[in-house]
Amino acid sequence: MGQQSLIYSFVARGTVILAEHTNFSGNFAEVALQCLKKLPASNTKFTYTTHGHTFNYLTHHGFTYCVVAVESVGHQLAMAFLEHIKEDFSKRYGEGKATTATSKSLNKEFGPKLKDHMQYCVEHPEEVSKLAKVKAQVSEVQQVMRANIDQVLDRQVKIDVLVGQTEDLRNQAEVFRGQGNQIRRKMWYQNMKIKLIVLGILIAFVLIIVLSVCRGFNFQQQIPSFLPFHACFASKPTNPNIPFPFFLSSSLPLSHFNVLSTKEERTSSFFSCTLSLEP
Repeated sequence: MGQQSLIYSFVARGTVILAEHTNFSGNFAEVALQCLKKLPASNTKFTYTTHGHTFNYLTHHGFTYCVVAVESVGHQLAMAFLEHIKEDFSKRYGEGKATTATSKSLNKEFGPKLKDHMQYCVEHPEEVSKLAKVKAQVSEVQQVMRANIDQVLDRQVKIDVLVGQTEDLRNQAEVFRGQGNQIRRKMWYQNMKIKLIVLGILIAFVLIIVLSVCRGFNFQQQIPSFLPFHACFASKPTNPNIPFPFFLSSSLPLSHFNVLSTKEERTSSFFSCTLSLEP
């Protein structure tokens, strides 16, 4: 590969070129600057091809690295060169001197480094390409690992959220179960109370009926053994030997009397008793 495969290179902060190097003359520096001003902010790598040449850009932490190469060099070697100068520039300056440097103020310090990197890439393209592939693979693996770690962290956060929600649901279920047991117990007590009240009413009603029937039956079956003094007006002695004063002054057994069943008999007995009191 000829010496003119890599033509022009620079390092810029924003649109301010801090260091540059070229061994050729032409208007590629002006074209590269115009492309720099039109770079999309969302892209970190950008390539513009025109008239058999490629304008390759790499943006990192506010600094832009550019190389103009012959189209036959290929995109991979140009990006490998940009990765080399990015690492060297970041080690040397980082966020220190380069953040305040003026236009082309780092040409004397970093211009020769750009020349050395360009020469090395031109002389060892296969090695640079292999190294670029390895770095690209490592970078890809790192990105995959970062993505996996992010997914694991997100999943862990989701698991923690699910665990918290599960605990909340368990607590709510315990509260609901306790309330359900209380309501069930309360309803059981109310049902038992109603049943006991109804049973008491039924028992009282049955007792009232039984007592009423038994009391009426005893009243009809039982007749007093002795009659009081006034029974003389309703009955007459069956034994004529009983003296009349004794009959008036005491109660006699029922066997000595005939119970008067008619009004006429009760009336005649009354008069007989009344007449017997005369001297």
